[in-house]
Amino acid sequence: MSSDSQFSVGQRWLSNTEIELGLGVVIGSDFRSVEVLYPATGEARKYTKQDAPLTRLIFEIGETVKSQDGWEMTITEKEESQGLFIYHGLREDTKAQARLPETMLDSHIRLNQPEKRLFSQQLDNPKWFDLRERALDYQYDYLRSSTIGLAGARISLIPHQLHIASEVGGRHAPRVLLADEVGLGKTIEAALIIHQQLKTGRAERVLILVPDSLMHQWLVEMLRRVNLPFAIYDESRCEAIEKSEGLSEGFEDDETSDASAVNPFENDQLVLCSIDFLSKSEKRQQQIQAAGWDLMVVDEAHHLAWSSEAPSAEYLCVEALANKTPGVLLLTATP
Repeated sequence: MSSDSQFSVGQRWLSNTEIELGLGVVIGSDFRSVEVLYPATGEARKYTKQDAPLTRLIFEIGETVKSQDGWEMTITEKEESQGLFIYHGLREDTKAQARLPETMLDSHIRLNQPEKRLFSQQLDNPKWFDLRERALDYQYDYLRSSTIGLAGARISLIPHQLHIASEVGGRHAPRVLLADEVGLGKTIEAALIIHQQLKTGRAERVLILVPDSLMHQWLVEMLRRVNLPFAIYDESRCEAIEKSEGLSEGFEDDETSDASAVNPFENDQLVLCSIDFLSKSEKRQQQIQAAGWDLMVVDEAHHLAWSSEAPSAEYLCVEALANKTPGVLLLTATP
């Protein structure tokens, strides 16, 4: 692939400043300006010849080109006639000899490979390289920061909260019991740990299980403190998702199909759910276990009653989830 600088009607040129326009074709030229149509977008541009930001696209022998009709050809020979190139070669589909004028080249070409952009002289201004380099440096410094996921919270931290959040949030798949006394900020510590796990990529799907009475408190705290929009899941929401997804899959027309094949808990990455609701539905327990989670947080964990003879339904529900979830945080003031 090489470039030229003389304009003739029918020639194919690339815009150096608007790569997204695709491959253009010269539709007019005079001693002062040149007009180029970009068929891929239907747009036209008029440039001053002296400083037109254009690069002539000329393919070389051995390269593969694509026609407007969609077939591809490996070039074995090329010729020039009245300023236009005609390529000869073997079609990839039929292996037959083919002739392809440059006017019939596919207009949706994208020079995404660095070497092709270099050989066609599509070079960026050095300032864009400097910008990308600085952005990557900032990103690297951010990811190495010991306060990632902690500094942005809307919280006036006290030392023990910062220590616990930093210690636990920096672990891979933490499994811990947070047992601070009442009023010492277990919810804040959990919010910071969740935030840090998400920001560092250690977790993507998070499940919070709480008693019914604390659902909206957790929803507000997670949004206000760390800007995490958790979705509250109850029976009505699950049924609505199943109905919506079931209709989109065509279950209403298939008597053998069942909307229960849809798992509503796969619809959101951040889910807030009532332990009481889950413990009363075997179906929802199976669905939430099958959805897969990276981190589970359980508040008021001391209410999970266990005995060797009769463990509670809430305990069995959380135990089953904990066995399938890498990271688990249990919160309680009375361990």
